[in-house]
Amino acid sequence: MNVRRSAAALAASAVLCVGVAPAALADTAPPASPSAPPVIPSGLYGKEDPMYDGVWRQSFALLAQDTVGLKPAAQAVDWLVGQQCANGSFPAFRADATKDCDATAYIDSNATAAAVQTLTALGGHGDSVKKAVAWLKSVQNEDGGWSSNPGGAMDSGTDANSTAIVISALTAAGEKPAETKSKAGKTPYEALLSFQLGCTAEPATDRGAFAYQPVDGKLLANGDATAAAVLAGLGTGPAVVPSGTDTPAAAPTCPAAGTVDPAAAAQAAAGHLAEALKKDGHLTAVTPGSDQPTPDTGNTVDAVIALAAAGHKQSAAGALEWLKANSAEWSKGKPAALGTLVLAAHATGTDPKSFGGTDLVAALNATGPAPQGPDTEATPVKDDSSDSKNLWWIIGACGAAGVGIGILLSGRRKKNQL
Repeated sequence: MNVRRSAAALAASAVLCVGVAPAALADTAPPASPSAPPVIPSGLYGKEDPMYDGVWRQSFALLAQDTVGLKPAAQAVDWLVGQQCANGSFPAFRADATKDCDATAYIDSNATAAAVQTLTALGGHGDSVKKAVAWLKSVQNEDGGWSSNPGGAMDSGTDANSTAIVISALTAAGEKPAETKSKAGKTPYEALLSFQLGCTAEPATDRGAFAYQPVDGKLLANGDATAAAVLAGLGTGPAVVPSGTDTPAAAPTCPAAGTVDPAAAAQAAAGHLAEALKKDGHLTAVTPGSDQPTPDTGNTVDAVIALAAAGHKQSAAGALEWLKANSAEWSKGKPAALGTLVLAAHATGTDPKSFGGTDLVAALNATGPAPQGPDTEATPVKDDSSDSKNLWWIIGACGAAGVGIGILLSGRRKKNQL
């Protein structure tokens, strides 16, 4: 599903590149120095360097626990809340939360949106959520969308991933994205749908897909952006309530030109994802230095969640079975990966405690502070699948420098730690 690369590789390429793409694609950010292992704060899930994904992975770990009825550890929730800056934003990570955020902090719309959704689900953090939402609105671009690093050194303009996850965050927080207009009068949906491939796209199977950003003026199908757009268009997110009904996704199509219909756009995008999964049962990506596609496990998980949200679990069934057989090593010890798999299992009505022989919940809990136990105060979630409203969410370097930078540091820091 996409080319989400290591933020560390991106940072290096942004500084050093002279028309050359990053030389390597890493699954995790490197330690602060070759000789010193990363210092993992108390309360944070995961043992790998959190510099580029701390808030993101914590948000997904806590969201997954909440979704399966567990009450997260207080210190884990406190760590997440403590990452928020005074202006309401969340950085990707800040090591010393006692100091104010400064110009060195990578302020991240994706991390902020993920935190909004998690803290809303957990409840009791209304002030933090309100401040974060206010900040997100304050950095909305004139076209109605968002970049991953608003106003920062890595701001490459509006991208589909960041815009989609912010839409999901606004919805989760009780806002109305269709009424969240920029200074130029544009809505987030107008920005998001501008990245959707139309009826003239070739191959025809790409019609309805979403691009991350244009490359040389052309929209290229991107699985990560497509899955995120499905959730945003449906007003939902990864904590999908399993639906009692199921239909196969329609063949790849495209919404009518000139319309802004998020739900129709989401269904068109779902058709593309279903078609893309048919060949191998998973999505693929081409890594730098190779011309051979390899399985893209992270974005396959995203596609399963998106198809379940759209009411097409049977179209995701093959990919779900592939994940059961092939995701164990990929997700080992990684809270965002494990959390996303838990959410995929939940969305499809699958037992996350018996997922291809793995107890995903136990594996996730082992990466950080033990949950307090079952959440006896949790309110049962109503199945609103009939109207597709679950009110949730949770998905050439220099020649196209803006696009490359955005992809590497963008929405959904998963690939930095998945």
